[in-house]
Parts: sequence; C-alpha cells; structure tokens
Amino acid sequence: MNKLLLTIFTALVASAMAFSASAQDIKGDAKAGMQKNAMCIGCHGIAGYQANFPEVYKVPMISGQNAKFIVASLNAYKKGERKHPSMRAIAGSLTDQDMADLAAYYELDGMDRGTSKSASASSDKAAELLKKGACASCHGESYNKPIDPSYPKLAGQHADYLYVALKSYKTEGHASWGRSNAIMGGMAKQFSNAELKQIAGYLSAMPGELKTIPEKSFR
Repeated sequence: MNKLLLTIFTALVASAMAFSASAQDIKGDAKAGMQKNAMCIGCHGIAGYQANFPEVYKVPMISGQNAKFIVASLNAYKKGERKHPSMRAIAGSLTDQDMADLAAYYELDGMDRGTSKSASASSDKAAELLKKGACASCHGESYNKPIDPSYPKLAGQHADYLYVALKSYKTEGHASWGRSNAIMGGMAKQFSNAELKQIAGYLSAMPGELKTIPEKSFR
C-alpha cells in the first residue's frame, strides 16, 4: 500500500473508532425502530422507487445495512455534511435514540432473508479502478463485509444510486447537494464520471445482503 493510501486508510480507521466511541452509549431498539419508520418506508420500503433530485435514481436499499453506518449517515444529513433537502429535514427531526432505533431495525430487517441475487461482476477494468481507489481496504474484498460497521455494505446496491452517491463526493460549494467527506472526496475525485459509473455497475452486480422490504412485510 503506497503512502497516500496508507494515510487514507489510517484516517478512516481513526474516524470509525471515534464514531464508535461516541455512539456506544446509545443502544438501538429494533422493535421501537419499527414504530418510528413511517418517514422511511415511503421511499425505502417501495421496490424500485426513484428519487428525482439532483437526477433520477433508485433510492438506496437499507434493509440489511450496517446499523452504525445508518446512524452515521443520518447524522451527516443532520449536520449538513450530506446535503439533500428531504433527508436533512427527516434527519433533523430525529433524536440520537430515534436514529439508533431505526438503524437497529433496518439492520435486523435484512437478516435471515438470504443474499440478494445479482449478475456476475466481470469487468476487469472496474476491478482495476476499485484497486486504484483502495476501496477494499475499508469495504472488504467482497464489498459486503466492511472492516468496520460504520462503513457501508456496497455489494448489490443499486448502480444508479451508487453512481450518484460517488459523484456527490466530487461536488463542492453547492447549497443543496453534495457530500463533505475529505476521504471519500479524495477517492472520488481521482476518477472521471464515466469511471465512477463503471465502479457503480460492478459493485451493483456483486452478490450482497441489501434489500428493499415492502411495507406489508414490516407489520
């Protein structure tokens, strides 16, 4: 691992440890989370549901995602580190306990439902791009077992969502769109948008645990 990648990796590990330390006193209750998800199921509980800002893409699958990552993401929206008007409004209405409960519910909701089916990921070019970005250093070789649960599972996630998310790390100075993350920004900015689309497609085609559970399955 070269010096730049080692620096990025070290910073990511330190960040994850700091987040884990600050969140460890708040325990999520999955049953409570099931009673608090009304604002979530309207988008994340509908298979194929599409957002249209800043462009059309499928909303991410969150059932089966790591609870610590869900909490970290909601906090990023609440603080404005992730800029998205709807998500910021929703996150801003949640307490730390609400976030922990919802995260516990969605992590548990994806368990014991099997692995999502995807086509075989076979692009040598995309694999090389992922290697260049040292993505497996944090997200794991399978991109389904991150080295720390505050990092997301990526395998099997919607390609169009992954593409928009990766592009958002390259966006600076926009009032209502973009993501402020120095580590991910540095990674994404070394690639063209065409290359990010290749990466997104490759990750989406890998078998993973992320799912969209229809609303009727919640109750």
